[in-house]
Amino acid sequence: MTLSRLLKAVDECCPTLANSVKIRIKLMAEGELKDMEQFFDDLGDSFTGTEPEVHKTSVVGLFLRHMILAYNKLSFSQVYKLYTALQQYFEAEKTATSATAAANEEADMDMTNSESTDGRMGKEELDLPLSEEEMTCAGPLSQKQAEYFLSQQASLLKSDENKALSPASLQKELNSLLKFNPDFSEAHYLSYLNSLRVQDVFSSTHSLLHYFDRLILTGAESKSSGEDGYGRSLRYAALNLAALHCRFGHYQQAELALQEAIRIAQESNDHVCLQHCLSWLYILEQKKGSESCVLLEHVKKTVHFGLPYLASLGIQSLVQQRAFAGKTANKLMDALKDLDLLHWKHSLSELIGISIAQKTAIWRLYGQSTMALQQAQILLSMNSLEAVNVGIHQNNTESFAVVLCHLAALHAEQGCFASASEILKHLKERFPPSSQHSKLWMLFDQKIQFDKAMNDGKYHIAESLVPGIAALNSIEGMYRKAIVLKAQNQTSEAHRILQTLLTHCQKIKNIEMIIRVLVAIAQLYWRSSGHTIALPVLLQALALSREYRLQSLASENILNLAFSQLILGIPEQALNILHMAIEPILAHGSVLDKGRAMFLVAKCQIASAASCSPEKKTEALNSAVLNLNEAKTYFAKVDCKAQIRDVLYVQARLFNTLGRMQERNQCAMLFRQLHQELPSHGVSLINCL
Repeated sequence: MTLSRLLKAVDECCPTLANSVKIRIKLMAEGELKDMEQFFDDLGDSFTGTEPEVHKTSVVGLFLRHMILAYNKLSFSQVYKLYTALQQYFEAEKTATSATAAANEEADMDMTNSESTDGRMGKEELDLPLSEEEMTCAGPLSQKQAEYFLSQQASLLKSDENKALSPASLQKELNSLLKFNPDFSEAHYLSYLNSLRVQDVFSSTHSLLHYFDRLILTGAESKSSGEDGYGRSLRYAALNLAALHCRFGHYQQAELALQEAIRIAQESNDHVCLQHCLSWLYILEQKKGSESCVLLEHVKKTVHFGLPYLASLGIQSLVQQRAFAGKTANKLMDALKDLDLLHWKHSLSELIGISIAQKTAIWRLYGQSTMALQQAQILLSMNSLEAVNVGIHQNNTESFAVVLCHLAALHAEQGCFASASEILKHLKERFPPSSQHSKLWMLFDQKIQFDKAMNDGKYHIAESLVPGIAALNSIEGMYRKAIVLKAQNQTSEAHRILQTLLTHCQKIKNIEMIIRVLVAIAQLYWRSSGHTIALPVLLQALALSREYRLQSLASENILNLAFSQLILGIPEQALNILHMAIEPILAHGSVLDKGRAMFLVAKCQIASAASCSPEKKTEALNSAVLNLNEAKTYFAKVDCKAQIRDVLYVQARLFNTLGRMQERNQCAMLFRQLHQELPSHGVSLINCL
């Protein structure tokens, strides 16, 4: 750190000592070499006498003795370099101070309270975290200094990547360290982590191999110099290489490296390494899209080998697999509750965050938005158990990114697009586009913008967002492209894409997307007036939704079935099944789904009132008016002008039947305004929900 910052830090503790430090450094820097030698000679006198100024075994005494010993070991040329460096250190500070003073004198010539302002600014400057320039290494470091620098940067890369040095600056410092000590294995490993930040395959592989080469050469991995030390390094080198290839999507190379690690671990009878290999084998199988429940059952047994971290990840992966398989939420939450006890017992802070993020995702998968919101708030308000420094208040890990993305999506579903935009803005600041977790918020941001454009009827904007979504998630991109084509009445092209997507999703067993695709296909049949053909497709989607306990999708399917029944001329039956879906939709559904549900209820009431007595008919139509008003309120929240136009059309017809001419004329006027602004693309009202 700079001299001024050092003096301010000392001044906070002891002003007299700060002044003495400043005078002593000035005397040595502006004097001669003998003044620095005299200083170190005088240090030894502090321990002499019956009542020494510093006791030899005190903290200060040990530090002074260490400093004297280090100075005495220096050669004459090294002493001269130290003296020159001290002069440069002092001169740089003096130059910076004079430049700052000149600037302040020019800028603050008319200020009368400059002294109090300077004092306050000094305190604020001291409280700020270290800047990138101050975190870098100005020259050769001692072993302890280098180890501290590496541990600090590694901790920042794990917990808050933004506060670490930029990839280029960090690599420059690591190259400088390795220039003085090429066998510094920890520096090679940090270089490997730094290369992963920028997705550099060659550099990361090169650094990883160098790290394990240094471990084997120095014998640092094991106290024994026999085969155990070498073998351990070799098998973990192969395991880490497999993890590296898996991260970059090189699954064949990853499998070969993993087989090598398993072979060496079996020869050495290393059960711990085998458990790690088993966990990566499960990840590889999962990436390939195959079932691997048996592997997960074995991963759960890692707790017997004293590996709670690995055991927790295994159980969480099992819970995730069970969630996709449609197991009940109470069993999954019980498993996660027992898992949290393991986390708190071993103070596994990072895994507590992952567990809560997984609960948020599971509740959203099941369509319970209220519970998902509660879990998200728990994680965001929870303090980390890990000791953090350099201005870090909470960890910027993947779990925080996941929870904030879900929070943004939940706000957007309720029509709070401004709040969702603020959350995404915070995500962009917290996880810049260059960081490893940035793809999460990028995908959510694109999807929210897409939904908003579709609500507004701006299909050209939605179409322009499809390539961005496809770049981040190919399946989601194909689905969104089909939705835009369906809205633009390009029915045959939309049907072709949906059929291709359905085949692919059935192959990889993506149940949620299968259901959404089936619903989209049924809606295409509506546009071709094939409501009888759409019914079996909707029933298949409803059966899958109930089998896998996807409540929100099940409710949406019931809405679509009710609409089909309304078109087929059985509104009473449609009203009966609507009662099954209306409660969960109003409790947990999006604002758009709530509006669609109330609009459909009103249309069913109007259709069923045709066969009623005049008194009951009037009562039913008045009830439909109230439901239409509620639907219009919901649609207005998400600025869904096309749906508002449809509601106004039905309301105008309804008021005409009831003889309320003034309200009819008002609805007709509003309808005309919206119709001129938003042409109907030739789709009749009867063919859309």
